[in-house]
Amino acid sequence: MPLWKQLAISIALIFIGLCAWVYFSPGTGQTLVSMGVPQSVVSLVSRAPEVEGQRQGGQGQGAQQAQTGGQGAGQGQGNRRGGNQAILVATQPVTMGVVNGRLSAIGDGEAIEAVTVMPQTSGTVAEILVTSGQKVKKGDVIARLDREEQVILRDQAVVALRSATEKAESYRNLQSFSRLDVLDAQIAEEQAQLQLTTAELNLKRRDIIAPIDGVIGIVGVSIGDNVTNSTAIVSLDNRSQLLVDFWAPERFAAAVKPGMPIEASLVSRPGQIFKGSVEAVDSRVDQASRTIRIRAKIDNPDDVLRAGMSFNVVMRFPGDRYAAVNPLAVQWDGEGSFVWQIVDNKSVKTRVTIVQRNSDQILVEAALKEGDVVAVEGLQRVREGGAVEVAGAAQSQEVATR
Repeated sequence: MPLWKQLAISIALIFIGLCAWVYFSPGTGQTLVSMGVPQSVVSLVSRAPEVEGQRQGGQGQGAQQAQTGGQGAGQGQGNRRGGNQAILVATQPVTMGVVNGRLSAIGDGEAIEAVTVMPQTSGTVAEILVTSGQKVKKGDVIARLDREEQVILRDQAVVALRSATEKAESYRNLQSFSRLDVLDAQIAEEQAQLQLTTAELNLKRRDIIAPIDGVIGIVGVSIGDNVTNSTAIVSLDNRSQLLVDFWAPERFAAAVKPGMPIEASLVSRPGQIFKGSVEAVDSRVDQASRTIRIRAKIDNPDDVLRAGMSFNVVMRFPGDRYAAVNPLAVQWDGEGSFVWQIVDNKSVKTRVTIVQRNSDQILVEAALKEGDVVAVEGLQRVREGGAVEVAGAAQSQEVATR
């Protein structure tokens, strides 16, 4: 390539680079003017007007930022000057609540006396004298087994006893018999009496007797059935009173005593309340469930209750009294739970131990008494020993002044 072409290309590249330098670097134009380059030439490739506008805009922004900073500083100083102002909070008084004051449990009812009647001997059912739902008294005959054989044996024992009695009487009246013969006759008489007693007992056992007062259940046999002494003839319940067994948490083990009143209502009919009392308390706590078994007795004068029904049992106790606060009042930090107690318009951090949570209040163990005031809202800015203003207190004072 000729030398003149190389020189022309070099000059062009230098010019292009210089133009780019002037265009992209706002301060270069002023430097070139100071070096003697005409302003008109520099203006062709420079962005001096834009640079100037930007410079002016930058100065304006700087002034605005300075002004804003001054305002922020002023506000900060103002905030610092107002740092001792009272914090507005909402408060509620402390009330007293009761723990373990009520026991509610589900229990199962059973008749105060309930038996399953079975025959005392084997045989065939010859007669059924009751119907389901019938009330019977103790000693009433429910059913009879076949008894012909036992009747014959009883009659034979009667004849044998009469014969033995006459023989013994003759031996005692006649002097011709020895004393030993008289003694043998008396022994035979006594044996005949025992045989008669046994025959009468066997005959009596053919009758199936009600052992208690109660109501007959469904009869489980029919006439002609062969039964043994393990065959269930009928169930018999004395439901003038019902026993209700229920389980209570172990914390009530020492509180529940026999004779304490209870209230029971049917799960299926919750509107009706039945009065009763504790019949017995178990002697041990179940290790698996940590509950104790309690048996209550309730009256059934109208005969509306049945064995097997489920009951909702309620017991009430004096219980232990603790301070009750609004759930919003309880706060936490690294040491545990606390509340902000308001004393003389100052906030005091009072440590609490939660005893029981309820839907509307929390029972706590703390140095609080009924009527003390604790903060429930506006707690984010409250500090130990800080001044507080109770919401509504100022308005109340103003109204009172008027």
